[in-house]
Amino acid sequence: MARLEYATLEWLWDVGALRADLPGGKTLSGKGEYPAVVEMLGKLGKDGWEVVTCATSANWLFWTLKRPA
Repeated sequence: MARLEYATLEWLWDVGALRADLPGGKTLSGKGEYPAVVEMLGKLGKDGWEVVTCATSANWLFWTLKRPA
């Protein structure tokens, strides 16, 4: 059975906040505008992360990502 790691990415677009929480307590953050979201998802994808879910409510998007451990 394959081992997986999980991470989250949160975007609060009305306050311009973008944050990724990665294994080991590492975080990435940026100004939460559309280009920054695309850049963050691209960077995470290059590091092997794949989006598996997305939740949304009001001003908030929350992605769960996974990659092989």
